[in-house]
Amino acid sequence: MLRNSLNDALKDAMRNKDKLAISTLRLILAAMKDRDIAARGEGRDPIGEEDLLEMLQKMIRQRRDSIEMYEKAGRTELAEREQSEIGVIEVFLPKQMSAEEVEQVVIDLIAELGADSIKDMGKVMGALKSTYAGKMDFGKASAVVKKQLV
Repeated sequence: MLRNSLNDALKDAMRNKDKLAISTLRLILAAMKDRDIAARGEGRDPIGEEDLLEMLQKMIRQRRDSIEMYEKAGRTELAEREQSEIGVIEVFLPKQMSAEEVEQVVIDLIAELGADSIKDMGKVMGALKSTYAGKMDFGKASAVVKKQLV
């Protein structure tokens, strides 16, 4: 479903001559194709929705890191372009959970799994990723898990 949405969005962007959307969507589709080829090389099926959502979140994180570096270097035009690309990518992600929602989910999951030390962090993060792919920033969730387990 997400694959079709991305392809349809690219066609619409081409019809509308939206250069930013075209270049961003082509980057997304190229990354998706690269992962599909890698999966096929390992004898697996093309990547699924969960992996696509994770890939999109990673692309957003990369752009946020770039924005930070561009702003430190005084390159505001490049930072603005990265921010615009984030806007194009976010259209395909489900609504992100708030910090409070993430914290509550983490607390509930830790109790459910019986996690009681930092050694259980991998188990908690794995459960979060399998259940909430695309809905939360796992970098921020990791900090919440660490805080709860320490």
